[in-house]
Amino acid sequence: MKHFIRLLTAFLIFMLTGFLAISQDDGEWVVPEKYKTMENPTENSKMNLRIGKVLYAKHCKSCHGSNGLGDGPKAASLDTFSGDFSSEVFQSQTDGELYYKTTFGKDEMPAFDKTIPSDEDRWLIVHYMRTFSE
Repeated sequence: MKHFIRLLTAFLIFMLTGFLAISQDDGEWVVPEKYKTMENPTENSKMNLRIGKVLYAKHCKSCHGSNGLGDGPKAASLDTFSGDFSSEVFQSQTDGELYYKTTFGKDEMPAFDKTIPSDEDRWLIVHYMRTFSE
C-alpha cells in the first residue's frame, strides 16, 4: 500500500508540474536569437515571389487568407486569430523570425518543416509574406 501511495504521489506531482508549465504560457511566441538574426538566403526576385505565392496558396491561404489578413476559410474554426500579415507588428519581424515560425509552428499554427521540407521554399514564402505590406 505504501508503494502505491508513493507512486500515486509521484504521478500527481508530475501531472501538477506539467499543468503549471502549460498554464504559465503567456502566448508570447519566443524565437531563439539565432533565428532572429538570420537573413533570407534566397533572392527577392519576381520568379521567387511567384513560387512563394504558389506555396503560400497551397499551405497558408486556408487560414491566413488570400491577402494575409487572417480571414481564410479555416480561420473561423481556430481558437486564436491567425494574424494580419499586412500589420506593422507582423512586418516588423525579421525574416528569420518569420522563417522560424513557419518552420516550427506553435499551438494552432502547424510546423511546416515536414510538409514543406525544402528550407528554400519556406524562405520563398517569407519573401511572399512581405508583399502584404504593400
